[in-house]
Amino acid sequence: MLGPGGSGVSVLAAAAALTVDGPATQSRAGLPMGSERDTLLVTIDRQSYLPDRLGVYRVPGEPVPITADTDLLHLDQLAVVEQAWTDFTAALTAVGAARAFLPIVGTLTSVAPGEMVALPGIQEFLLLRQIRDAATSGRWRRLVVDLSGVGDPNALLRAPVILSTTIERLWPRHARLAEAAEKPALAQLSAAVEGIDRDCQDLAELFTDPHSVAVHMVFDAGDRGRRAAADHLAVADLTALPLRSVLVNAGESDIATSDVADHVRSLVDASVTVREVPSGGVLDRLSRIRKIRVNLPAPGGRPRGSAALTVTKASGDGVDSVFELTWAQRLSRPEHLQLGRSGDDLLVTVDGFRHPVRLPSVLRRCRVTAAGWDDGRITVTFMPDPAVWPARDGGSGPQR
Repeated sequence: MLGPGGSGVSVLAAAAALTVDGPATQSRAGLPMGSERDTLLVTIDRQSYLPDRLGVYRVPGEPVPITADTDLLHLDQLAVVEQAWTDFTAALTAVGAARAFLPIVGTLTSVAPGEMVALPGIQEFLLLRQIRDAATSGRWRRLVVDLSGVGDPNALLRAPVILSTTIERLWPRHARLAEAAEKPALAQLSAAVEGIDRDCQDLAELFTDPHSVAVHMVFDAGDRGRRAAADHLAVADLTALPLRSVLVNAGESDIATSDVADHVRSLVDASVTVREVPSGGVLDRLSRIRKIRVNLPAPGGRPRGSAALTVTKASGDGVDSVFELTWAQRLSRPEHLQLGRSGDDLLVTVDGFRHPVRLPSVLRRCRVTAAGWDDGRITVTFMPDPAVWPARDGGSGPQR
């Protein structure tokens, strides 16, 4: 669950976690009957008020029972980074001889966990990896993840893609595998980097998987919510978030929700549920939060936005072929759309938010000839690059 700051994401996430839509009586494989819990509520806000409002102890990193069916997991970003750094430097120390090949190894191992403040891009990846590990542990039937408390939840979800790209630029996969084969001392370090890269790709796929993840946006019922809706929905299309519902929240005021709800309905299709959440009064404790019934739609199994892109052959053959890549993309300000190309990625900027969209394999050997947005769709036209396109006789041209 995500939305602009101050929209009430945390309270509605707690209410959704406490709204049990049915008893978890079906035992999962490997777990004895009754050992599984129904719901895990996850918050990554270091200063989250949820433990206080739900009447439980603040124990970062450990699930704490709220009710008979629901647990709370409060993740402390700094603690996550410190623990990961301890594990990472321990692995580097074990490399030993690698210091002769990579002098920076000695420098890194000298940095103590307590000296860490943040690792740019890494802490977001580590937080998402902990959420994934909880989701795949088999201990809970579902997770409700409160993404409030971070500067930009979309940037948080984009972090694995950016980190994977950075790793590839700094130490390309073909180079690190080759160096590990030639220099056994680097094999352990190469394996560790390879594991991080695999995790990045796994996380990027998981959080855009419409079969296992459902995204729910929260907007307040005031003018700010109305203005923010179009921008946030446009970014959701770009990042392929599997959006399933939008909650228009009156919060603790008596403000009407219908105007903003109608506005949001005009922006989304029928597969996205728009629900109005009336004022719940002062929501300062568990008993009051439980009175708000928030039933979240389950994952719909339908890819959205850039995840549902299509590639068609418009005309021609061989190096004269013309391909069109297109996907449905909402834009609140079409004049601010920017498109660029970097290697195998199409760099798309929507409302100041830039996201890399990985090109299908057939287009990676092509050059962009035109691009534009019309009638709610981005369309990019490609033609083969003769230098790398397979020849008609079954051979191929020069390779990169």
